[in-house]
Amino acid sequence: MAMSLNIKILLADDDKEDQLILSDAFHQIGITNAVHFEDNGEGALQHLERSFEENVLPQLIILDLNMPRMNGTQTLRILKQDARFKHIPIIIYSTSLNNIERDECIRLGAHSYIIKPLTFSEYIKSAEYFYNLCLPAPNEQ
Repeated sequence: MAMSLNIKILLADDDKEDQLILSDAFHQIGITNAVHFEDNGEGALQHLERSFEENVLPQLIILDLNMPRMNGTQTLRILKQDARFKHIPIIIYSTSLNNIERDECIRLGAHSYIIKPLTFSEYIKSAEYFYNLCLPAPNEQ
C-alpha cells in the first residue's frame, strides 16, 4: 500500500513506545510522514490551532485515553464543541476496555473506541484501519 494522498493523522499519546511502534507499523505499510505525535491533549489542541491557521487539518485524530495534563475524554469533549474541528473523526485508543469510559466517549462523538494492539501484526492492522479512515469515500474522489 503506497501513500497516494497527502494523509495527515494527529495522534496524542504519552507513551513513547506506543508512538514508536505505531510509527513503525505505518512505515511497514508504506506510509511515511503521515502521523504527527503529541504527548497529551494540550499539545494536540495547540497542534490543531496551528494546523487550522495553516489550513492543513488532519483527516483523523487519535487520542490515548489516559494522558497527563489533559486526557482523551477531556480533549474529545473540547474538540467536538469546536466548529473548526468537530467534523474530524476522533478515535479513542486505550490499553483497557472500560465500558463506562467507552460509552461516554461514543456519546461525546468519538468515531470509535479501540483497544491498543498487543502484537506488531495487530499494530499494522490498526495502521491500515487508520489510513483507510482518512481516504475519501468513493463518491468524493
